[in-house]
Amino acid sequence: MTNHPQHQESTFRPLSGWLVLPLNLALILGSLGVIFATVEDRRHPLWYVGLAFLALLGVLILCGYFVVSPNQSRVLVLFGTYRGTVRNEGFWWTNPFSIKRMISLRAHNLNGKALKVNDLLGNPIEIAAVVVWRVKNTAAAVFDVENFEEYVSVQSESAVRQLAQSHPYDAGHTELTTTSLRGSDEIAHELKRYLETRLEQAGIEVVEARLSHLAYAQEIAAAMLQRQQATAIIAARSMIVEGAVGMVEMALQRLGEKQIVHLDDERKATLVGNLLVVLCSHENPQPVLNTGSLYT
Repeated sequence: MTNHPQHQESTFRPLSGWLVLPLNLALILGSLGVIFATVEDRRHPLWYVGLAFLALLGVLILCGYFVVSPNQSRVLVLFGTYRGTVRNEGFWWTNPFSIKRMISLRAHNLNGKALKVNDLLGNPIEIAAVVVWRVKNTAAAVFDVENFEEYVSVQSESAVRQLAQSHPYDAGHTELTTTSLRGSDEIAHELKRYLETRLEQAGIEVVEARLSHLAYAQEIAAAMLQRQQATAIIAARSMIVEGAVGMVEMALQRLGEKQIVHLDDERKATLVGNLLVVLCSHENPQPVLNTGSLYT
């Protein structure tokens, strides 16, 4: 595909409307006043035609006025030629035959709809994003794309799909990447980079982009919830066992240092087993009284 050169914005300096307005009104009112004042003099018809022409010219000049509000701009096109962009707020006048298209320079919010796509591992997920954008190059926004607002919407959806297919939903499920879709800051920066690459052609600046919705698709949500719960249980059990082993080791060390009781290997094994049962048990252990000896 051939990439056409991007249109670059240029500044156009129109005339102040407050300077042209008095002359415009004087032309219209003066011409009409002379016509009515000399209608009884029966002058040559060309006299009245000329005055009527001046009055119509004054009416035509009225079409050249336009207003630029704060954070807005006007793209001027005269007979198919781009004349420039007016960004300065105020009351202005230019050639009446110019097309004056208003382009907002304010920040826009795009709240994307939830998309159903597959992540890096092929799991169906639901994902949506919020994009804050504004027009940076008015010439490119008007002339390089058909409808820049629709262009932003379509390209944002495409960028979100590309992002979802490049990362897994959760971290640790693959060695292809270390970043999951739940890594908010890194994912937000990557999404913004995708959008900037796609929207540069339309002269759009991406202010911020973040995921607004992320969940497993309904058909696998229950299974994925069970897997997450199992992973959490295993991680918790591993931490409990690690802590219990440390406590048993400390208990044997303290008993040996204080010489409270002398334990042979078999008694140590029994003590270790009892302590691990107490510390690692999911339920509260029930005490059992042993009145005999370990060897009887």
